[in-house]
Amino acid sequence: MWPSVHADGMRDYLKWHDAYDDPTSDLSWRLGQVQAYIRATLDQIRGQAKVLSLCAGDGRDVLQVLAERDDSSRIKTTLIELHPVLAQRAREFAANAELAEVTVRTVDAGDTAAYADAVPADLVIMIGIFGNISTEDLRRTIMTAPQLCRPGAVMLWSRGTSGSEANSLVRGWLTDAGFVELDYREFDQAEGERAALGSARYVGPPQPLITGRIFTFLR
Repeated sequence: MWPSVHADGMRDYLKWHDAYDDPTSDLSWRLGQVQAYIRATLDQIRGQAKVLSLCAGDGRDVLQVLAERDDSSRIKTTLIELHPVLAQRAREFAANAELAEVTVRTVDAGDTAAYADAVPADLVIMIGIFGNISTEDLRRTIMTAPQLCRPGAVMLWSRGTSGSEANSLVRGWLTDAGFVELDYREFDQAEGERAALGSARYVGPPQPLITGRIFTFLR
């Protein structure tokens, strides 16, 4: 069951984050899986690295991983989060953990202008986006993703699934956009809608960033 929503129909994202603290929740499972992907990806990159996280929330997925690494100073990380409270939590965590190469931008990730100077990245994190936007925006976002990626970059994505074929579309569009799937898995202990998580590598050519709106949250 989703947390309460605001009068405008949008989800209460502050309350939504509380589910991360429930070890039996799909969000807790997702966090652990995403952090494992992040660790493995950063371990494979030699030298300087760039990480970009869209709709990053409080950034705990990537920030907790960076805080445990001795080489975090080589990893330039940009978090994009429109919610001012969540963005401030991310800033405070980064400051307390002395993560000097972390930048938090309180801007709308649905507009690619938010990514200026942060791309192309070696790791692009699109967690918690695909299930909250229209099908048209979903396809547009996937087709725009190569603009955010350095050739060889890894992209992480998530989307709920209720047994429909929606995630088959996502995986097919990623292939069309020049990605090769590395992994796909679902949280199999929840009833009804389940969390799904994917990892893909961009194998296409470099693409310039084109400024414009690619998605708008519906909930």
